[in-house]
Amino acid sequence: MIETVMPAAQGVLLILGCLFFAVGTLGLFRLTDTQARIHALTKVDNLGLGLIVLALLPLAPSFLAGLKTLLIWAAALAASATAAHLVARAVHAGREAPGAEDSADD
Repeated sequence: MIETVMPAAQGVLLILGCLFFAVGTLGLFRLTDTQARIHALTKVDNLGLGLIVLALLPLAPSFLAGLKTLLIWAAALAASATAAHLVARAVHAGREAPGAEDSADD
């Protein structure tokens, strides 16, 4: 029984992961604000990657290979959060800069 359920569950997880990636990409194209785009990408793509990692985890040849896969996912989560924070901070700083220049000209 488990031999038939496991591939089906993996297929569902892979399809859901790919759908989350597609929704994140759609959000990138459809949303107009930079911060909204970043939010869509970081949240949805990280969930999609997590679902794909969970689908591939039973296929890992050893415990260490599975652990490496989870560590790659953790590194991607950290990198995504850090990059999103830096981009949002730069956008926020860029919005403040023109107002500061206008008041200096008066």
